[in-house]
Amino acid sequence: MFLNLLIGTIVITATVFIHTFGLIFVSRAIGWLTARFRLHGHRSRILAMNSVVLGLLLVLSVEVWLWAAFYLVVGVVDTFPTALYLSTITFSTVGYGDVVPAHEWRLLAAMEGVNGFLLIGWSTAYLVAAGVRFGPFRSGEHF
Repeated sequence: MFLNLLIGTIVITATVFIHTFGLIFVSRAIGWLTARFRLHGHRSRILAMNSVVLGLLLVLSVEVWLWAAFYLVVGVVDTFPTALYLSTITFSTVGYGDVVPAHEWRLLAAMEGVNGFLLIGWSTAYLVAAGVRFGPFRSGEHF
């Protein structure tokens, strides 16, 4: 159990750093894109929002792949495709149950689920804020 907590804490700390710097990068990239491509009307908003979504997917994918790499290194599963699948369904909290970690690694997988839940929530908040700043929504409007 201690090893689960230790590894989980290390990976969660790493994903929070990745997420923080990833969102900083996405913000700067959106600022650069909107300044560089001054499109008229809705086209700039569409470009900005698509870029935000793709940037968030990239950041979240890096985090999922990090979890998968740790699953493979510590022997939770045998192959990287299985590790990536387990990580994706755990991080997203889908949890189909067709691939499950060995009994001694269940706590680690649960920690990934909590980590994914929090980071996806953070990404959603960022997406809403970007929608107000760059996209089709305006502050004070209800949607």
